[in-house]
Amino acid sequence: MRPFLFFIISIFSLNSATAQMPVGGAPTITGRISGTVIDSITQKPIDYVTVGLGRASSTKSTNGALTDQKGIFKIDNVAPGNYKVTITFIGYQTKIIAPVTTTPGKPDLNLGKIILSPSATALKEIAITGQAALIENRVDKVVYNAEKDATVTGGNAGDVLRKVPMVSVDQDGNVSLRGSQNIKVLINGKPSGAMASNVADAMKMLPADQIKSVEVVTSPSAKYDAEGSAGIINIITKKSNMSGVSGSISGGVGTRQNNGNANLNVNQNRLSVSGNFGGNYTWPQMSTIDFRSLDTRSIRTQNGKSETERYSGMGSGNVSYDFNSSNSISSGIRIHQGGFSTDGSSLNSNTPITSSAIQSFIIDNNSKMRFNGFDWNSDYTRKFKKAGHEISLAGQWSHGKSQTDYTTLYTNFNPNQIAANDGINDEYTIQADYSLPINEKVKIEAGVKTILRDITSNSLVQISNAAGVYQVNDLMSNDYLYTQNVYSGYGVLSFQLPKSYGIQVGGRVENTKIEGEENSPNPTFDPFSNSYTNFIPSLAISKTVKKNTFRLSYSKRIQRPSLHYLNPFKNTSNALAHSTGNPYLSPEVTQSVELNFSTFIKSSIVNASFYYKHIDDVIESLVRSDLYQTKGKSGNDTLVDVSLTNFANIGKNNSIGGSFFGQISPVKSLTFRTNVNLFSYTPQASSSFQESSANVGTQLLYNAFVSGSVNLPKNFVTETFVIINSPRRTFQGKNPAFNMWIVSFSKQVLNKKGKIGLNIIDPFNERKNFRSEITSSKLTQSSNFSMPFRSFGVTFSWQFGKMNFNAQPKKKRGVNNDDLKQDGGQGGQGM
Repeated sequence: MRPFLFFIISIFSLNSATAQMPVGGAPTITGRISGTVIDSITQKPIDYVTVGLGRASSTKSTNGALTDQKGIFKIDNVAPGNYKVTITFIGYQTKIIAPVTTTPGKPDLNLGKIILSPSATALKEIAITGQAALIENRVDKVVYNAEKDATVTGGNAGDVLRKVPMVSVDQDGNVSLRGSQNIKVLINGKPSGAMASNVADAMKMLPADQIKSVEVVTSPSAKYDAEGSAGIINIITKKSNMSGVSGSISGGVGTRQNNGNANLNVNQNRLSVSGNFGGNYTWPQMSTIDFRSLDTRSIRTQNGKSETERYSGMGSGNVSYDFNSSNSISSGIRIHQGGFSTDGSSLNSNTPITSSAIQSFIIDNNSKMRFNGFDWNSDYTRKFKKAGHEISLAGQWSHGKSQTDYTTLYTNFNPNQIAANDGINDEYTIQADYSLPINEKVKIEAGVKTILRDITSNSLVQISNAAGVYQVNDLMSNDYLYTQNVYSGYGVLSFQLPKSYGIQVGGRVENTKIEGEENSPNPTFDPFSNSYTNFIPSLAISKTVKKNTFRLSYSKRIQRPSLHYLNPFKNTSNALAHSTGNPYLSPEVTQSVELNFSTFIKSSIVNASFYYKHIDDVIESLVRSDLYQTKGKSGNDTLVDVSLTNFANIGKNNSIGGSFFGQISPVKSLTFRTNVNLFSYTPQASSSFQESSANVGTQLLYNAFVSGSVNLPKNFVTETFVIINSPRRTFQGKNPAFNMWIVSFSKQVLNKKGKIGLNIIDPFNERKNFRSEITSSKLTQSSNFSMPFRSFGVTFSWQFGKMNFNAQPKKKRGVNNDDLKQDGGQGGQGM
């Protein structure tokens, strides 16, 4: 109740501030002049264009702005009058628009689409391709424009992320950035409760047709939350910036999965309303598992198969309004729901080393998993007279609920089990950000933030006695309460130096308080608490030479363990492999240095990075053999030999790596792209874990992709995409490698407002096998998981409404929240 009241009070304060802001009378009316700058040849928006505003009778500009990544500029605090707009950018012809008139009755003016033509010199260096880039390299991030990729239509977010430079997604949907799963995934710059419980499941819920682009930030500045030691992945969903009514419908039907998505946008004057809904259904799929574990006491094997059926849905709505050119507010909600069911059977054996007697039994398992939740946020922005001078307040409430029920029946040795597991995750966030440009070359940013997390995990396990009657087992059941509060503040100073040098320096302080306790009259575990403070510095130096950009950066990141890693209760649902958490884990701390180079050569793009990472208190899973006491079928106590997975800060890791992305169009209709990421893994296990280590030494890991696309006559497009990922190493062994081949054919129809297509995934591989290995001085374990993979699917999409910017003056909707710098940290998950 305390965090909920905190959140409600914060939102009430935000709304109270909004209610008191000036609506604007005649003496104080100011407005906004906006527009979008487009390249005349590529029809692509141009960012960082200088837009100056001056009186029509003057030769000087007294106000102005730069275009953003979408080519959009907004000049605020414009009094009614006659003006002249001057647009300049290196390599383009200067354009002057006059007269530009605003009145007290119509203070806002949208100039619509403004075409900027390259200069005669620049035209000689430009290869005309007629299409916007699929991959964009920016000063602080790499952007993958998913809406321009035909091969992801009809898929889910995991399919999209597999095609993003430096990102890899394995067969289970787990997301990695440069080989590390310690990342922070945001949606429209905000944390999501769906990501807090399970990123892999959340990726399956989000349809690919909802995604506009994906931003990858490998060296975040201090204004970002410190969570995510490998970096940040920000998924931007589709949202129209055009006046009027527009929308789209899309989907796909295939041999493995089916998707549908619809969105609607209404932008009228200062009001913007948008809504989106999508769903996913996966046909029942049969997978197999072969497991073998050998220790000093016994040999354990498991051979089984299971059928899994999955569904999910996600919807969102957002309303934003500009009260005037200085004050705007928005509020939105995103809901998600999904689940899956699994029916399986396996033949198991446990053979003691000192005996030839084989203990064999069959396990029949049925489980159902259901989850739902929402993210509700509100934002208020106050802009001052000086361009870029603003303050914003934001609040968010994320709520997630999961429920897992399973029944496990044994033919021998172990008693039957029935269990119900419930988890509830509430996260409340309030933050304030302030930005002040001192002059054209110096900018100060600062902010504060509070995140309050409350998580409950309840598991009720019943086992059958000798008479077949189910009774609650107190040792296997648990009810756990967990709180994590993070208080932070940051400051960032950016300034431009002569000769195209830029420097950004920042610092962030985060204090984390963690508490966990068992909610029962006779607790088995003692309550635990932990508190630590981290200072997170950041530094970036950039240099631009013509079309070449160099960037040297340093960043520090942390990875807090979630409830999944901390919960001390033992999960015994698998007869041969148990797991438990470690409440005494410390956060993982990563320091990295990166040198990045990017350039444009005609129609070609090159981006290369070299980096070094040092990680302290590395968190990894630790597998060892264990004797577990349980009651057998007869009701007598029995010792069972199992493998037990725990988590520990195993030591340090030093990694050196490099990544390369390139794009080239040798002819107008043909484009090739490639991305390669190579990095080393050198774990240094502390003395207490040397015995459990596989002594892997230094390992070279990689992930890469190669793609090509051809534009054919009559609006036909064909594309192909190949992914290759090496096995992921741990200090005890390795996890599966992953590769995939995609081919797509599409054609634009209905005056290019519609598209139909065919997607083919791994046509020559009906199934894929994923092998894992674990080795230590006392334990050897291997497994092979096989699942269907070949897929054929038909996709379609249709856009309706006003699809182009209107050149006639009109009012534009309010604040665009795609670039909000909000991040929440991993909230843990119910078990």
